[in-house]
Amino acid sequence: MSNAVVFPGQGSQVVGMGRALADNFAEARHLFQEIDDALDQSLSRLMWEGPIDQLTLTENAQPALMAVSLAVMAVLRRQGAWRLVDHAAFVAGHSLGEYSALVAAESFTLGDAARLLKLRGRAMQKAVPIGQGAMAALLGVDIDEARAIAAEAAGTEICAVANDNSPGQVVISGHRDAVARAMVLAAERGFKRSVLLPVSAPFHCALMRPAAEAMQAALAIADLKAPVVPLIGNVTAQPCNIPETLRRQLVEQVTATVRWRESVQTMKELGVTRVIEAGAGKVLAGLVKRTDKEIEAVSLQTPEEIDAYLSRENA
Repeated sequence: MSNAVVFPGQGSQVVGMGRALADNFAEARHLFQEIDDALDQSLSRLMWEGPIDQLTLTENAQPALMAVSLAVMAVLRRQGAWRLVDHAAFVAGHSLGEYSALVAAESFTLGDAARLLKLRGRAMQKAVPIGQGAMAALLGVDIDEARAIAAEAAGTEICAVANDNSPGQVVISGHRDAVARAMVLAAERGFKRSVLLPVSAPFHCALMRPAAEAMQAALAIADLKAPVVPLIGNVTAQPCNIPETLRRQLVEQVTATVRWRESVQTMKELGVTRVIEAGAGKVLAGLVKRTDKEIEAVSLQTPEEIDAYLSRENA
């Protein structure tokens, strides 16, 4: 069986995430402390105690979600002698999840990735004043239909496909009025429904260009090594293990479409039969199943799920 390990993006955060891992495993506690120290912030307390409005702030949610994902990976390593290079052919991450994937694949250090995500979140939040941007999920729409709707709705503003998540689930992003027009167009054309997303900025569209510039400057001086297994990237939906190419793609990713549906299809074409989601929530496992029912999807976020997985692997 060929595995890919995938890492969730923003939207999976909840108060209390990672607490059971810290309570049960010293390696998880140490990892959360290392991120707190790197950021000079008690991020772990915010994760476990809230309030949710502070946790949901982009600059906090991004490193917090990475922390939970990498705590799962640390527990796998220490409890099950589980090495990524022995158990997975590829890694992938949804948006910020690419940073989690690259730490797991030994490209970034944990501290560097936490600081980069803090900067990324802050830059993305600052790129567009609150209330000027929006994102919406168009349900029952395929990628070509979503692109056509976004283009028609844009007018003189920005409206573009942000996430091609799975068949029938495409997220658009841009100026608030343009996104609202796109939702009306989708309804007029008989598509199932549209849902305005509770996000604080319009991610993965041209409005994020100031954030991309900030990340280009930060990534230019970041230490980025070749990953021990290739990353299937959001921008290309293809595997890559070349550091300079990965550095460029991490910049492009800020304004580009997250090609998740195609990434899952690429995994299948490359022989992946099981996808393991490491971290908070089960969003990516669900998207994998909606894209290709033949791929087994496993979610690991609790001590019980990790124990059950390691028991099966070691049987």
